[in-house]
Amino acid sequence: MPDRIKTELEVLDERFRRCDGDAWTQRLFTGCRWAEGPAYFPAGRYLVFSDIPNDRILRFDELTGMVGEFRAPAGYANGHTVDRQGRLISCEHGNRQVTRTEPDGSITVLASHYEGKRLNSPNDVVERSDGSVWFTDPSYGIDSDYEGHKAPSEIGACHVYRVAPETGKVRIAADGFLRPNGLAFSADERQLYIVDTRKKHIRLFDVGGDGALSGGEVFATCDAGSFDGIRLDDEGRVWAAAHDGVHCFHPDGTLLGKLRLPEVVSNLTFGGPKRNDLFITATSSVYSLRLNTTGARYPAGPARRRGLLRRRHPARSSRRQLQRAGYLAGRVP
Repeated sequence: MPDRIKTELEVLDERFRRCDGDAWTQRLFTGCRWAEGPAYFPAGRYLVFSDIPNDRILRFDELTGMVGEFRAPAGYANGHTVDRQGRLISCEHGNRQVTRTEPDGSITVLASHYEGKRLNSPNDVVERSDGSVWFTDPSYGIDSDYEGHKAPSEIGACHVYRVAPETGKVRIAADGFLRPNGLAFSADERQLYIVDTRKKHIRLFDVGGDGALSGGEVFATCDAGSFDGIRLDDEGRVWAAAHDGVHCFHPDGTLLGKLRLPEVVSNLTFGGPKRNDLFITATSSVYSLRLNTTGARYPAGPARRRGLLRRRHPARSSRRQLQRAGYLAGRVP
């Protein structure tokens, strides 16, 4: 049985009183050196997350409560997302690339260079419904050997990138960051929130029809350490990882309240059958809290709209393919 701690939701604005959840927050796993990058697979009812310094990706099975290795070594993987076809997209610090795990277990490299120069160490990633992949590229994985391999930056700066779905071309989507980190789209994908951890704030960009970004004003500033990963709920509220827990912001930028946790929080994601389970990675542990709000629902991707999902989604791949990819319990105790 997982252990638990008393849920501490701190109300800083009366509008946060509508957010509530279980009286107890579950600690699903502990023992990481630095837990990061949770991503939930609804078809399999499981969560994958990174333990970066130990160079492994772990997998929590929601039905059995078991945790085991999904992949090790894992290229010092950090952030992950699940694309519209149910495939895992990962940011690998050590290999300095963004990859996709196919249903047969093979690895496709989506981005490794920009204009012939190696990326720094991709950190967090999201997919837009047009199939484009967006990721941040700070230098944490090359700053030392702790979360990757120490090396000089070939690009000389830390940017946010977009991978075009048609061509795979990598271009800078946004710059002017010291350490870009977590990122998340609004539910209609017309806005993009991006964290700059070093500057301790979240910036908000407008997204044009061609994927071009504009704006970039500061949306919120952290009052407890720095921000890391972020996610949105179905009311447009922004949930952000911080040093004292998870901060919740109204779409107007007001800090509504906090979920206090005993460890520095790195990242979070909504999951569960109803998208109302908040999974949180925090220093050495993974926590889960069921809320009365759900994660933002995003538009379907082009494959789903064309009716191609049945032949591409891991849930409909062969059992042998899924086991090779680590999607089933064959590689999990």
